[in-house]
Amino acid sequence: MRFRAVALSLVLTGVSWAGIVDDVRIALSRNNYSTAESELNAYRSSRGVTGEYLDAYSWLARAALDQQQYDQALLYAKQTRSLAVEYLKQHALDSDPHLALGLGAAIEVQSQALAARGQRPQAVALLQSALQTYGGTSLRERLQKNLNLLSLQGHPAPALKSDELLGAKAVPLAQLKGSPVLLFFWAHWCGDCKADAPIITQLRSEFASKGLTVIAPTRLYGYTAQIEHASPSDEMMYVDAVRHRFYSGLLDIPMPVSKHNFETYGASTTPTLVLLDKAGKVAMYHPGAMSYGELRGEIEKVMAR
Repeated sequence: MRFRAVALSLVLTGVSWAGIVDDVRIALSRNNYSTAESELNAYRSSRGVTGEYLDAYSWLARAALDQQQYDQALLYAKQTRSLAVEYLKQHALDSDPHLALGLGAAIEVQSQALAARGQRPQAVALLQSALQTYGGTSLRERLQKNLNLLSLQGHPAPALKSDELLGAKAVPLAQLKGSPVLLFFWAHWCGDCKADAPIITQLRSEFASKGLTVIAPTRLYGYTAQIEHASPSDEMMYVDAVRHRFYSGLLDIPMPVSKHNFETYGASTTPTLVLLDKAGKVAMYHPGAMSYGELRGEIEKVMAR
């Protein structure tokens, strides 16, 4: 499982997890569903259904999906959603981060399990419906990411907006047709983004003569490493400082700053890497970091077309 190594390392080093979410994750890291369900039943008996309970319950669905047990994953995901819908009758979705995490995970698992079973149209319809319902909440980027994973490749790349701009002047994507474009969505707090920066820099250097353009959208999150509730101006200064420190090889590329771009491209995971072909269509959509070899291979495919 994706979370097995972290959970086991904490257990072996004697680090104590607090809360039902972590108790369930530890049980699942040992493939012990019965213990996880017992923990959940005990919690619900004493405290009822809470956002934390829904977050914890969603991990049953995530674990089943991770093990390719798609029927079981769907069952757990649907149960999580059903409980969340009832809970939302008396609570705002973004009033509790656990609630948003649990519901978002349930919809994500349900869509991915449907797609894995060959029911891609049903998965797309599910995500489109969820976007209509929750598009005005913190779930929007996560839902859009999953929808893009199923439907964005092969379609024209959505236009980018620039509420603010760092680096070079941004050129509309429509004007870049004829050359491949790599979009590198990053966040000032993202360690994986910093780790990918030298890879992006190297590949840009290697393929610049063949027309590769790199654009690195980012956005504001309302905080910095030093300020819990940062003003836009303070956060922009911080983002620029991070840019100069960790992205020195990319200072001369456009870095449009806009929440809209992250919502449109579903960049709830950072980095998110999107490669456009010479016709301006999405050739690759990849939430998460990529190795030099992986990304180079994708760029070579686009160059060869």
